[in-house]
Amino acid sequence: MSLLPRGEEYRRNAMAEMANSNLSLTAPGLTRAIPGLTRKETAERAVCGSALCRSAWMFPWKNRRHPIFEEKWACSGKCLLAMVKAAIAREVGDGRRDGVEVQHQHRVPLGLLMLSQGWITHPQLQRALEAQRYQGEGRIGQWLISECGLQPEAVTRGLSVQWGCPVLTTEGFSPTSMALALPRVFIEKFGILPLRVAGSKILYVGFEDRLDASSAFAVEQMNGLRTESGVVAEERFREAKERLLGCKFAPLTECRVPDGDTLAKAIATVIDQRSTAASRLVRLRGYYWLRAWTRKDVVGGGLPAKSHDASDYLFTIGKDA
Repeated sequence: MSLLPRGEEYRRNAMAEMANSNLSLTAPGLTRAIPGLTRKETAERAVCGSALCRSAWMFPWKNRRHPIFEEKWACSGKCLLAMVKAAIAREVGDGRRDGVEVQHQHRVPLGLLMLSQGWITHPQLQRALEAQRYQGEGRIGQWLISECGLQPEAVTRGLSVQWGCPVLTTEGFSPTSMALALPRVFIEKFGILPLRVAGSKILYVGFEDRLDASSAFAVEQMNGLRTESGVVAEERFREAKERLLGCKFAPLTECRVPDGDTLAKAIATVIDQRSTAASRLVRLRGYYWLRAWTRKDVVGGGLPAKSHDASDYLFTIGKDA
């Protein structure tokens, strides 16, 4: 005998019947087809997306086009809030987005790595380190170039070995389309440089002097494109960054809230009040990034075609909110 409540048992059995049968979705006992949605999408929205929902699973009069959060429909404001809280908990608990400094704190210093590879001499390294200590700033690679005459390409190659990643070029870089990959603030603050999309499946992201795997992963989760990271030569990186920052980005709204409960309510309010095709949440460093799409054809599988196809919301938590 099943230990599930009668309503929950009926809900699960009906969903299994829907998934495994060849019956029309408009057949008696099943939900009505939703105009503009595929059979699969209609089946997915037959029930509320909240795991805590205990309401009846059939609401033939409900509009299942809205609100949609992470490909799931919410039958009520209460269920939408529960879905958002679950997403926030997921993002907080994902160690891959807590920053890469802890993960890579034992990485071999660039100067020692280049010395071991025979790309620089011991006197060159000592000279660069002394200049760095005297000035109290600057990366060792910059001092190797300015004080020892090292070629920038050699430093970039050293960074590639240090981080175990490829050297990426800016060939095929389209700043207009790449500006829609993420908000401007992530480029300015964290040095994330989206470069190009290959085969409509892979997004290449460049960094100047060190990889940020957690940020790249967040971008991957938001856009639904497999993200490959690498380092870009300093001069090319800065030229591409300047061109990118001169482009038009998706509309952005920033909001600071005092605590997690207020954060969840603020996100749920945005999703509920905006007429969007879909929405998704990821955490990147200290930001909770919500993207709301107005066109479902690019949701979870590509970048928006135009700036008005999506809107970005950045939430931060702070006591001074």
